[in-house]
Amino acid sequence: MVGSKVLVVEDDPTLLDVLQYNLAREGYGVLTAADGAEGLETARSGKPDLVILDVMLPKMDGYEVCRIMRREMTVPILMLTAKTEETDRVVGLEVGADDYVTKPFSMRELMARVRAMLRRTEMMKRETVPSTGAPVPCFKAGDFEIDAARHRVSRGGVAVELSRMEFALLEFLARNQGQVFSRDRLLEKVWGYDFVGDTRTVDVHVSWLRHKIEADPAHPRYLVTVRGVGYKFEA
Repeated sequence: MVGSKVLVVEDDPTLLDVLQYNLAREGYGVLTAADGAEGLETARSGKPDLVILDVMLPKMDGYEVCRIMRREMTVPILMLTAKTEETDRVVGLEVGADDYVTKPFSMRELMARVRAMLRRTEMMKRETVPSTGAPVPCFKAGDFEIDAARHRVSRGGVAVELSRMEFALLEFLARNQGQVFSRDRLLEKVWGYDFVGDTRTVDVHVSWLRHKIEADPAHPRYLVTVRGVGYKFEA
């Protein structure tokens, strides 16, 4: 959203300047940091609405910065990586990033992802404080109770700790029980992308969500794969 504050943590001064210029042109307030330690402190003090975080940083790498940020704050994190190995990209999601972009990247694509992530955050805020003033009702899906207003999930009265995007994914699928959604459709509906993104993002979040809600993640009962199509939630 225009006026949102974006923190860019990048040690390449040329890329940092380019990102700062393009973000400012889109109407965002921009904070910058050139190493991991500075980025973490700037996130703590500046309270950005979104963080663009490089992986290869001096003093503290992006993975460690992301881990600490995720423990301390709920800000959406978009990681930048020059690594092309799938395992390297997945690590970023596993430590708490909401998404990643691999260098070299299209500035148009990056700006689209920034807009989508900020739009999703704004939607979640509106769900938390509805215009009617009434709390968004909880709903049950199988053994789970999902509180959309507080972004909380419980199973049999026991809280299930989920990341921001894990919650968003579970809430969407649970509200549409039995319906099968392709990975591209989930990127559109949950992540907010209006273009074809990297579907590996969806697979990784599904995997981690299963580890938190399924008794046997290898043989899921709730979050089911429909081979060749996508995923669905079964109560």
